[in-house]
Amino acid sequence: MPPSPLRSSPEAAPAAEAGLRVPAAALAAVRAHAAAAYPEECCGFLLGREPGGARAVARAVPAENRWEGGRGARFLIPADAVRRVEAEAAGEGLALVGFYHSHPDGRPEPSGLDREHAWPWYSYLIVAAARGGAGEARSWRLRDDRSGFRAEDVLFTGEEP
Repeated sequence: MPPSPLRSSPEAAPAAEAGLRVPAAALAAVRAHAAAAYPEECCGFLLGREPGGARAVARAVPAENRWEGGRGARFLIPADAVRRVEAEAAGEGLALVGFYHSHPDGRPEPSGLDREHAWPWYSYLIVAAARGGAGEARSWRLRDDRSGFRAEDVLFTGEEP
């Protein structure tokens, strides 16, 4: 979704949140999906673990953007797809720790629409996308009171968690 004047200001994640570790292969998969979907938004799942409070992505799983309108500024992942991926992840000893999506010709910051449709606890990795490919990626968590997002520290690693 493109940047919105309603988006919240980023804040540093509180010390209780250890951040998000994303392996290079998962980030590459998200960026490739964003570039292939451009000028539409891509979307998908982040599967991983939360050992000792640190959230670690094991892999990114693409989802079909099922939004029926203009997909350049919106995405939809149906509930049945979320349930299916959660069950598959559990069978592998993983959990759904977050979601990713792209902002075509936008910044990797949550929009007002992102806030309206997000759930607390999950990580939301947003990647900027343009005609030439995908660029910067940042992660966010919705505050429990749903008032806005806080920036989540991200460590992009060259290794698997």
